Amino acid sequence: MLVRVAFLSTYPPIHCGVGEYTRFLARSIVDSEPGVEVVVLAEKGVGAKYEDDSIPVIPSFSKRNTQSVDKAMEILKSMGGADILHVQHEYGIFGCDEELPDNLESWRRKGVFKRLVFTLHTVYHPRTGERETRFQEKIIDLSDAIVVHSPIQEFELVAQYGAYPSNLYRIPHGTMLNPYYSEPRLSLASRLGLEPSRIHGKTVLAVPGFLRMDKGLDVLLEALENLDVESLIVVVAGEVVHKELLKIVERAEEAGKLILIPRYLSSSEILMLAALSDVIVLPYKDPPGKYAVSGILHLSMGSMKPIIGTNVPGLSELYTLTPRLVVRSGDYQALAQAIERFSSKEFLELIIPYAGSLYSYAVRTSWPRTARRHVSLYKRLLLKQ
Repeated sequence: MLVRVAFLSTYPPIHCGVGEYTRFLARSIVDSEPGVEVVVLAEKGVGAKYEDDSIPVIPSFSKRNTQSVDKAMEILKSMGGADILHVQHEYGIFGCDEELPDNLESWRRKGVFKRLVFTLHTVYHPRTGERETRFQEKIIDLSDAIVVHSPIQEFELVAQYGAYPSNLYRIPHGTMLNPYYSEPRLSLASRLGLEPSRIHGKTVLAVPGFLRMDKGLDVLLEALENLDVESLIVVVAGEVVHKELLKIVERAEEAGKLILIPRYLSSSEILMLAALSDVIVLPYKDPPGKYAVSGILHLSMGSMKPIIGTNVPGLSELYTLTPRLVVRSGDYQALAQAIERFSSKEFLELIIPYAGSLYSYAVRTSWPRTARRHVSLYKRLLLKQ
């Protein structure tokens, strides 16, 4: 069966985790599924039309502008339409305007696409967002399929809907198995702009991702105040979102407590950082009532390294598979103890058997497998009358 899929999503070079997700998924579908054609209707910030490994990427809509999605549909119509329109939805990109599903339903009736699929990268609890939960219910009513990544998201939607929607599917977030795993770490350090001497002979703790308040960097800095381990070096890397946080991190760098890379890192660069590290630290403080899955976690899992995290929804897979590597969110003393204990040579030698379930999960959720699950869903939907 020949299938044409159109993704409506942000896309690199725009700095957005959902865009990176879409790129991994689109490339994996094209690489591993002959007979499936992919086009990306991207946010206008990607710039002029270009091809990404034979995937057409067309700037076509503006962020949080429902009316501009009509422009994207007009472009899709001019290209001959699609079998599947797959919206990679995030509230920061598309908002929760209930006109969006209505408009897309109208374009489906016009024959521009046959089936409508939404991936909800974030699911809201009713006490956190009334507009968002109304939007979620409408999406369930109008879509042929809703995709979520975690059981928490799945069961939250079931509770809100009052029954198990027949069009709700859980497909885990894909995982990139790290291609830099065997490259010498001093070489990786140079490629990232790090002075190799800063990490030579040290146990490297990597903290990748946007510099935002919900990333728990303030808790990490408090934890470092409680550590006296001269053999450790912490590398904090990511684009600055909250400037007040940058000042705090910069002071810690000046005090010699960490190395800061204050810029956006591509997925390849995050994988390099993960490969050169000994331990990855994700001290997150997810806001209550918003359920998502961490893309950084999945980039980290494919690196086969110990991951210290917190008990937040975004890291629920880590919490389920390796609970001893998880501490209470916001507890800097517990985080300090975990860093001290889990970065020791003795622990690093024991981590492989303990974290085997996590590494097995990384393989099971590899991008080619995730792509096949999506294509299987598309074909199943197209066979329905």
